[in-house]
Amino acid sequence: MTELDKMRSGAVFNPLDPELRQLRFQARERCARFAHAPTPGNLRRLTALFGACGQHTFIEPGIQVDYGTQIRLADRVYLNFGCVLLDSAWIDIGEGSLVGPGVHLYTVSHPLHTEQRALGEEFARPITLGRNVWVGGQTVILPGVTLGDGAVVAAGSVVRESVPARTLVAGNPARWVKELPA
Repeated sequence: MTELDKMRSGAVFNPLDPELRQLRFQARERCARFAHAPTPGNLRRLTALFGACGQHTFIEPGIQVDYGTQIRLADRVYLNFGCVLLDSAWIDIGEGSLVGPGVHLYTVSHPLHTEQRALGEEFARPITLGRNVWVGGQTVILPGVTLGDGAVVAAGSVVRESVPARTLVAGNPARWVKELPA
């Protein structure tokens, strides 16, 4: 298996692999071009970077991705300024979801043991945002988290665990605040 195959399968992989480094470089080039000239034509080229990009999706300048190819954006998704989507595993953002400024979604993580980290090993777990999710600005969502349909995450939260549908969470770490109406 190549390091790209390992990464996509959820196995431990080495991000210093030349193929992975080249893919990240290409993604950064596209993000940089979009940031300096966010015209409709550039938006089309940026959305071509993603695994899927629905209709009426709007992306503000300043987005950063690792690869882009493992991000699926449904219809009517809004990504505000300065979002960071580290997509070593799939990031799925459901229809009608709103992602605030400076939100970071991290699918990738590192081993806790020093020796493994020193080898450059990483692993990744997917992140899923359901339909009509709202993630407040400056929130961090960690690997393996799913936000259920209609969930709301208050600004500045750190989400370590999955959130049920129609639930408001807040804080660091994010904790249940209340159920939300359907």
